[in-house]
Amino acid sequence: MTADEDPREPQLETLAGRAYRSVQEAITAGELAPNEKITERGLAERLSMSPTPVREAIRRLEQDGLIKRTGPRTVVVADIGASAVEDLAEVEIALRGLIARFAARHATPAQLDGLDATLDEADDLLIVIKQREAEGRPVVKHVNTLLDTMQRFNDAVAACAGNAVLVRLLEQTRVFTRAERRTRMLERVLANHQYGLDRYAGHRDLVRALRAGDSATAEQIAMHDVRGGLDDLRRAPGPAGVEPTTTNR
Repeated sequence: MTADEDPREPQLETLAGRAYRSVQEAITAGELAPNEKITERGLAERLSMSPTPVREAIRRLEQDGLIKRTGPRTVVVADIGASAVEDLAEVEIALRGLIARFAARHATPAQLDGLDATLDEADDLLIVIKQREAEGRPVVKHVNTLLDTMQRFNDAVAACAGNAVLVRLLEQTRVFTRAERRTRMLERVLANHQYGLDRYAGHRDLVRALRAGDSATAEQIAMHDVRGGLDDLRRAPGPAGVEPTTTNR
């Protein structure tokens, strides 16, 4: 460690990241309402943190457009209307498509084999879920494992792109946080175990396009998948209060 390095920086970044995610999720879930006044001190007390990581989180949230500053230490939650959410969805769809396009150019054989292996795991879980459902046995644990598996698949596709900037932009512009997406998906899958299976088949098509280095097809498959997924999730009941509009134009 050099004399200029601060040993507290990694911990500070971790706390700032945790504060950022906590406030972002509170805004998305409606726990912090549009135009609600919040202060650094109030957020620090809410999160049981010192003001320093909270200040960094606020700076990032300002950049994301989720809050607006009204004073040196005071901000309000931004009022993101339906049209803004619509625009955000289009950005997420485009970014997911770009990530797939880049993945088709840069994915290694080992990464592609890993994608197929993950989908094999998902196939096995689907069989177990259907069997347990037919027998009237609980499936929540297995559905959660399936959702974890598909998240690993999506993260692995992003890793194939080899572009950290695109991945970071995607995380900043998601219509739903990962936590809220999981809640809504779990509700839909438990209500109907056929939910999303029409798009699930497209995951194999995506891997085939990636193996072929077909960036245009990979991009279209990914965009179709995320567009359908967002449409479904935005129609699902949830705490965010987002009006169910369609992303198809």
